[in-house]
Amino acid sequence: MTLSIEELAKHCDASIENGNSSVSIESAADIKNAQPGQVTVLSDKKYQKYLADCQATACFISKALLDKGAPENLILLICEDPEISFLKAVTLLHPAPEISRQISDKADISDNAELGSSLHIGPFASIGQHSQIGDHSEIHANVHVGNHVKIGKHCKIYPNAVIYDNTVIGDHVTIHSGAVIAADGFGYKFRNNQHIKVPHVGNVVIDDYVEIGANTCIDRGALGATRIGAGSKIDNLVQLGHNNNVGRNVIICGQSGISGSVTIEDGAILAGSSGIADHVTIGQQAVVMARSGVSQDVKPGTQVWGFPAKDRKTAWKELAALSKLPELIKAFKILQKQVEGLAEKK
Repeated sequence: MTLSIEELAKHCDASIENGNSSVSIESAADIKNAQPGQVTVLSDKKYQKYLADCQATACFISKALLDKGAPENLILLICEDPEISFLKAVTLLHPAPEISRQISDKADISDNAELGSSLHIGPFASIGQHSQIGDHSEIHANVHVGNHVKIGKHCKIYPNAVIYDNTVIGDHVTIHSGAVIAADGFGYKFRNNQHIKVPHVGNVVIDDYVEIGANTCIDRGALGATRIGAGSKIDNLVQLGHNNNVGRNVIICGQSGISGSVTIEDGAILAGSSGIADHVTIGQQAVVMARSGVSQDVKPGTQVWGFPAKDRKTAWKELAALSKLPELIKAFKILQKQVEGLAEKK
């Protein structure tokens, strides 16, 4: 889509610093690669060095980062939050493609499934017995929706996702390709030299505005529910075990593994490749840094790192001290020889 600078500024909460407000913008790009006809953003001082040579037609920027080094022909769009204004511009200039909403005659839909209005159900999708699909939702090709599943309004379920029986999904939920929702949890009891499977008869409940990445697996509860709170975002390749309780607006990054019966409170962040032991609580607004292994509760508002994870500052001090170990060993050996020499003189 093409927009004038004036239109872009209006929709993105920005004011025009200089230049012709009728100039057209066709697309968005980062500040290093932007070309004429594109809009870019400067939101961080570390990228300010690229401003002088910027080829873009316009740039979102805050007053704090205004610089005399900007090219004379660069139109500056002054705003309070350049990142958010730029994201709005990206959405406007690169709108999601409109799909032709239809229910494919190649989809397998149970006679007693309840279908809302303005749906898209792709070829070879299957909708199970007594399941409900809310208005304006999209069920793409090869998606399997089990029995007694409830999917809310304006949801998007991308190809090859699998949603097991009794799952409850709110409104505006996005589930990407290959995700598996509500498979059995990993639970066994060892008796008589064999692993006895623990039945999982619970379900998964996903609240509004949750996004679940590709190839992520969320296990259903053994007896109760595995819950994902409103606004939470889960990356690709994440494993969430049974009976986990994920709060609101939680971020879980790729390749993280969360064992069973874990509580992750509102606003917490689990960085990439985090590992969480079972029955642990991650406090509100806490941050588990990348590749950390958490075996004990994490207090609200704290940051932990390492394996086993501990307070970030403590862990970094210990790591710095460990780097000095070779020098300390060398010094110790010198002192040891000196002590042995003194002992021999006696």
